[in-house]
Amino acid sequence: MTVSTAPRPAPTRTGPARHGRFGVHLFLTAVSLAFLAPLLLAVYASLRPYEETARYGYFSLPRHLSFAYYRQAFVDSGMSRYFLNSLVIAVPGVLLTLFLASFVAFAVSRLRIRGGTALLMVFTAGNLLPQQVLVTPLYVLFNKVPLPYWMSDSMTLYDSLWAVIAVQIAFQLGFCVFVLANFMRTLPREILEAAIVDGAGVWAQYRRVTLPLCRPALAALGTLQFTWMYNDFLWGLVFLSDGDKLPVTSALNNLRGQFFTDYNLLAAGSVLVALPTVLVFLLLQRHFIAGLTLGASKG
Repeated sequence: MTVSTAPRPAPTRTGPARHGRFGVHLFLTAVSLAFLAPLLLAVYASLRPYEETARYGYFSLPRHLSFAYYRQAFVDSGMSRYFLNSLVIAVPGVLLTLFLASFVAFAVSRLRIRGGTALLMVFTAGNLLPQQVLVTPLYVLFNKVPLPYWMSDSMTLYDSLWAVIAVQIAFQLGFCVFVLANFMRTLPREILEAAIVDGAGVWAQYRRVTLPLCRPALAALGTLQFTWMYNDFLWGLVFLSDGDKLPVTSALNNLRGQFFTDYNLLAAGSVLVALPTVLVFLLLQRHFIAGLTLGASKG
């Protein structure tokens, strides 16, 4: 009696399972297109002249496409100066927020200090307070806080980029502490204990052991924080009275006429304003996805 050694054919997917998988992909594709529809419509409108859309509508087939609106939007709005203002606010704000949040998260999650849980709750509770509630108190406070002449041309913290940076850090710090503290709690305790046995102090435990392991979480938070700080319009509008110091989101208002607004030109300006955040996401995409999926495969 001979025994066949031929490999068994791989099991094929059943009909219901295959149809279910196809339905999931179809649903996700529809949701993705629904979220991308406003952006795609803005890009499409920015490439068409206003006379064409006014005559045939925004959803008609194009008859003439050009990038003329992008050049006009960049020049007419003075966008280069506003881009620089937003970067001066967002880049230091993100770096300082992550730096301070990592310190607090390390102390709360790894050093087992007294009252660590209560401290974490205080930082987290700050996110529950609406920003609009503190507009008037902060406005009064910043008008009374003096500022050295070498830091800004204004006499007080009001009407300086430092005011916007300080508020952005204060409001985003709680969220970053919460995320980093929970992530650091998932790190193996044995790694830190081995560093202590080797004679590593608190600073070495933080800088050489914990921070390198938190790179995915820091990248994910950095991407989110840059997007939020860069796109913010409220604090710049409240604390900056000099038009030359406003962030880039305010540059779009310069494209609106007193009696007529070319919405195709406004769409081109909106696409230009959104480009830095898209570029940051593309550069940090791998780390961002890794930070979001951490712990998803743990049993």
